[in-house]
Amino acid sequence: MTLEQTPLALAQPFIDGLVNNEIRFQYCNACGAAQTFAHDACQHCGAEDLGWKKSSGHGTVYAATIVARAPSDAFRALAPYTLVVVELQEGARIMGHAVPGVRIGDRVVASFFVHQGQTLIRFEK
Repeated sequence: MTLEQTPLALAQPFIDGLVNNEIRFQYCNACGAAQTFAHDACQHCGAEDLGWKKSSGHGTVYAATIVARAPSDAFRALAPYTLVVVELQEGARIMGHAVPGVRIGDRVVASFFVHQGQTLIRFEK
């Protein structure tokens, strides 16, 4: 990894997407695999020919939990809140907030909200 390819620099397309109310994921041009976290190589085949695509925001809840005690003061005002891992229809998995009552197996769609100046994902049924 070069200095220009720090983890934050690799993730910049994802961060830029959030600001534009988009979920972006890394896509392997060699094998077609989707991956959410930015890497220098495909986590499926190892190819370095990666690009970025915009997700439709539709997916299925893979895991869910209710956070009753916020991990920091920054999220205390939101507690209790639901966090989910969603498998996007494009194949990548992503964590985000969810409206109350969302459960594993539910079909959801992404929306966005701003909390303390940061755009976050919220999934809804």
